[in-house]
Amino acid sequence: MNRFNRIVIGWVLCAGLLPAGGVSAGPEDVKGSASATIKQTSERMLAALERQRPALERNPSRIYGLVNRILVPHFDFKRITRAAVGRKHWKQATPAERRDLIRAFQDLLIRTYAKALLNYSGQKIRYLSEKPGRRSSVMVFTEVPEPGADPVPVNYKVHKKGGKWKIYDVKIDNVSLVSNYRSSFRSQIGRDKNGIRRLINRIREMNAKGKR
Repeated sequence: MNRFNRIVIGWVLCAGLLPAGGVSAGPEDVKGSASATIKQTSERMLAALERQRPALERNPSRIYGLVNRILVPHFDFKRITRAAVGRKHWKQATPAERRDLIRAFQDLLIRTYAKALLNYSGQKIRYLSEKPGRRSSVMVFTEVPEPGADPVPVNYKVHKKGGKWKIYDVKIDNVSLVSNYRSSFRSQIGRDKNGIRRLINRIREMNAKGKR
């Protein structure tokens, strides 16, 4: 497995989306905390993967149903999309464009990381610490061991929304999920008034090709 796939799987793992059995818990293992939510989600995902492994091998597209049911509720896709597009472009977008952009970007992220889940083969995670951030946010510091190389640092941000912990950014090997997409999105949007619609169409094209 190449480093890209390891990093992508590390993102999924450290977002608490895979087996807690391979996780070394940090000090903030308190009921109701971000870590507790992560572990509960991990156990659900592990059980689902084990139960449906034969079906997934026959029909890998079934992974999307698992992701939508178990993982999607733990992401704040609106905040992720708004940050990736940038404040200026987000304000300029119409309500309809915002909805379409969130939906398209959500589909892109789900497709990317659902495929990574199919490659999971027991990687372990070390939870190092948690650090309170601004308002109700928390930064969780983790790392993914990699054979023959330094561990891949994976730090992710969660915040309370509607009384629940939601993921809104992840930094893998010093690369932020949001920042990584922001530069690409800005180049797609450009300077004209049709930039947001052009970006939406571009992401939709990528999603359509990925499903073939």
